[in-house]
Amino acid sequence: MKIGFTLPQMGPLAHEAGEVARFADEAERLGADSLWVGDRLLAPIEPTVGYAGGDSIPEAFHSVLDPFAVLAVAAAATESAHIGTNILNAPWYAPAILARSLTTIDLVSAGRLLPGFGTGWSPEEYRAAGIPMEQRGARLDECLDALDELWSAGPARYEGRYWEVPPTNIDIKPAQRPRPPVYLAGFAPAALRRVARRADGWLPVCAPGARAFDPASINGPMATIRDFAEELGRDPVAIDLVLRVSPFPDASVDLIAQTIARAGDETGVDHVFVEMMNLAGTVDESLDGVQRILSATRG
Repeated sequence: MKIGFTLPQMGPLAHEAGEVARFADEAERLGADSLWVGDRLLAPIEPTVGYAGGDSIPEAFHSVLDPFAVLAVAAAATESAHIGTNILNAPWYAPAILARSLTTIDLVSAGRLLPGFGTGWSPEEYRAAGIPMEQRGARLDECLDALDELWSAGPARYEGRYWEVPPTNIDIKPAQRPRPPVYLAGFAPAALRRVARRADGWLPVCAPGARAFDPASINGPMATIRDFAEELGRDPVAIDLVLRVSPFPDASVDLIAQTIARAGDETGVDHVFVEMMNLAGTVDESLDGVQRILSATRG
């Protein structure tokens, strides 16, 4: 089982931005297989839609560092750990800008980037980004098409309804060829079909401490994805998944370790990462948590 952790990007940990490189280096030394960031833009005071189906925004989202900058620092500070995004809200970004940032990070990391994309859920964030939220699904599809074009050989050109890339020469390409593996999030039928149609992997989530781990919450959607993939002529077994373990603040190390073990034993998951923003108030506490979780899961 590959086990990763989120970088100090959100919540109290974000106030120690100067420690991102040390965290990444020490987490890798302790045995972390991957390091991750998310993508939050606002913490609305009166949210139209709350987090995770609620009516409020977690205090951790009041403090958020830029995901691209944090990933670049982690890429430069490490040698072997994958570095991933779960998730980048792709509809917020012009594809040419997104491709440039992700290509740079993949090159700095010597081909260790795992880019995960989604559409987000906050109307206020879409307003702040200047993007109509009702276009988010179509913009994600176009963004993925444009990234394929920008990361392909030869001059690039893309013209869609929402995004355009005029004909251009791009001599800098990602280290991974033909491109970094693309992961997509989401549980809705349209999201699962999109994974089956065009992604290299899916990004499910579980929340130890909020509810008991249910293997069916992963196995069911993954079976749907693979059924869709087979209908579309893709190899269903080739579609990967990485599980985000997002513990509630009162979740114990033992519960987190049990969740990881059950995911490995009862689903097809062989790569998880643990979200640390609810588990630690400082980078040192977060590193201690990394060590304890790895010890509990690996002995």
